[in-house]
Amino acid sequence: MPAAIHNSGLPSRRDWLRIGVPAAIGALLPRVQGKPSPEGEGFGRAKSVVVIFTSGGQSQLDTWDPKPNAPEEIRGAFRTIQTRNPELRVCEHLPRMAEIANRYAILRSMTHDDLDHGSACYLALTGQHHPRKSSNPPPRPTDFPALGAVLKRLRTAKEFPHTAVHVNGPLLAPKEVSPGQYGGFLGRAYEPAELGNVTDTDRLVESLNLPSDVPADRLASRRDLLAKLDPGTNADPLARKAFELVNAPRVQAAFDLDREPEKLRDRYGRHRSGQACLMARRLVEAGVPWLTVFFNHGIRGQDDHPDDTDEYGWDTHNDVFDSLKTHLLPRFDHSVSAFLEDMGSRGLLETTLVVVMGEFGRAPLVAVEKNFAGTSPGRKHWGACYTVLLAGAGVVPGALYGKSDRFAAYPANDPTTPGDLAATMFSALGISPDAHYTDATDRPYRAVAGSPVTKLFR
Repeated sequence: MPAAIHNSGLPSRRDWLRIGVPAAIGALLPRVQGKPSPEGEGFGRAKSVVVIFTSGGQSQLDTWDPKPNAPEEIRGAFRTIQTRNPELRVCEHLPRMAEIANRYAILRSMTHDDLDHGSACYLALTGQHHPRKSSNPPPRPTDFPALGAVLKRLRTAKEFPHTAVHVNGPLLAPKEVSPGQYGGFLGRAYEPAELGNVTDTDRLVESLNLPSDVPADRLASRRDLLAKLDPGTNADPLARKAFELVNAPRVQAAFDLDREPEKLRDRYGRHRSGQACLMARRLVEAGVPWLTVFFNHGIRGQDDHPDDTDEYGWDTHNDVFDSLKTHLLPRFDHSVSAFLEDMGSRGLLETTLVVVMGEFGRAPLVAVEKNFAGTSPGRKHWGACYTVLLAGAGVVPGALYGKSDRFAAYPANDPTTPGDLAATMFSALGISPDAHYTDATDRPYRAVAGSPVTKLFR
């Protein structure tokens, strides 16, 4: 079940141990092995996947799939700008992303039929439909595991104590913790490490320091005692990683954003979203195979904090154009362009698949909804057609895949599901879409539910 949410938004020492130690003490799961696919299957170019999750439902019409010739009540209030790709125009409030359109591909035919945030986030983050479709259910131990947890079950990281890390979470949908972020029926030992607000890097690094009354030799004594109580601990790679996490300078270095030049931190943006993207780049360099950056940690925190851009989500039922123009699009344009440029300049995009996605899109009709805050028009939830951005790891730069109809309401061709997108991400890592893993009772599950979108890749 989800961890407690601390006021600081940062993990405590207890949190770090909670994430790693359950497997070390053998309290939660029997030692069973997953069943990975043979090496070399899938595309196999990526060493890491970074998901930048735009929770709340980013409007396809007001970002990547504008319809400038549609009636005003459909096209909305924004103009469009031309990119380097003659076939791609994007929203006028994405000038930096327009400049680097040769670095990414656009998939305009994502589709599913789940119309509420909690279950749709679950679908996006696990690749599996929730039993309670179009609802806001709490996380449960019987849930399907997050994709990062599945990856850990199939192929544990070799270079870092954690296979998967979630940054700027936990995701709130709308005010409670969303399902789909955790280990589910695989258990807590497979949960991604969870970093909250990383803007206070000093406190983040401090949370990994040992208490003053537990020097390194005392920690070693505790480890020896644990090994005597449970002889299998020393042979357990999860146990080794748990101790590494609180006793490895390289791990602390990876979390220390103060090591970055001030100018670069400014380029990403000195806010939760920007610094979370910068943290993701550092963790890619450190060897983390799966990273989920919750670009906004809540789907619509603007209801309670209308003057705090950090709280804004993409769930813009009303006041959509003011929210996008003033709060959401400038920050997104600034930070994601910085991330892609920084990753590219360091050669990291060659081996990292970047996926920018949300749980669904927005309706192709602008209207005021009486049951929501705000007085100017907005857009309702819309899962039937929305857009995803992909870059790196062999994705054809500047490619356009899939097409929506004239109102961006339904796919005109090549419909693609969240399961297909999950299969694409796993295939990029070299994991076959036919790969299976087992749960604690040795019951087999297919790693992903869809088929990879091969045409996006070279």
